Amino acid sequence: MKKLSWIFGVTVGLLGVSNEAFAQLDSKGAIGARFGSAQGITYRHTLSNDRAFEGLLSIQSNSNYRRFRVVGLYEYYRPISGGFNWYYGFGGGLGSYKEKDKTIDGKRVEYDSELALSIDGIIGIEYNIPETPFQVSLDVKPYFDFLQSSTIKLIDPIGFSFRYKF
Repeated sequence: MKKLSWIFGVTVGLLGVSNEAFAQLDSKGAIGARFGSAQGITYRHTLSNDRAFEGLLSIQSNSNYRRFRVVGLYEYYRPISGGFNWYYGFGGGLGSYKEKDKTIDGKRVEYDSELALSIDGIIGIEYNIPETPFQVSLDVKPYFDFLQSSTIKLIDPIGFSFRYKF
């Protein structure tokens, strides 16, 4: 009986704390730019006071390949202090991947565009700039690419975002 009372007390206590630990997403939406290894547009739609859907449209290019991706993420927000929140989430991505054409031994080699399909995660921190409708965030968005190399990208997708809240 003591054990049952203890479990009940801890459960009620955690529920009480968790109600206080919700980040207050104070806008219906936010749109902005994301910078990092891939550049693009970010849009966040608030679903509740501590949850949101984020859509990313990104382009990544270097001397070897070009990648275009549309990513959808379901995110959970938790307060830190002041205007700071931390967040984490999961989702998926769809896009295209194209290795750039090359000249090998004097012959031009052309590559076709391939489908890009991924499972994505995100963890980051955001700051809501006081008395302005702006926020900045820094995050890492690891993903598992199914089709090209079937690898997990952990550090490559670090991003900085600047958004306008409305």
